[in-house]
Amino acid sequence: VQLQASGGGLAQAGGSLTLSCAASITSFSINYMGWYRQVPGKERDLVARITSGGATNYADSVQGRFIISRDNAKNTVSLQMNSLKPEDTAVYYCNGHHFSSAANRWDDYWGQGTLVTVSS
Repeated sequence: VQLQASGGGLAQAGGSLTLSCAASITSFSINYMGWYRQVPGKERDLVARITSGGATNYADSVQGRFIISRDNAKNTVSLQMNSLKPEDTAVYYCNGHHFSSAANRWDDYWGQGTLVTVSS
């Protein structure tokens, strides 16, 4: 499974950006889809995640500002980022987390990173 991310770029503080990600398969709905972000020298952290049933969870730092959504039929996930802050600057990675019943294991799929830069 490959994930293709798009969006990102440069925004001013207080502005908005939208990230999108599409999986290469549509034969099954990926259990969890989400976004992580990473800044140099730090670990990759969860930003937001959504289940195939629509349940969401957000990092405290983005709660109330970011909105995650998905289209199960297309296996796409989007992240609407509002009220951006300079501290949101990072490389954002799309993630798919799915349980393979055939292999009896959880698999992780990653998209290429997309840079989000927020200027003050």
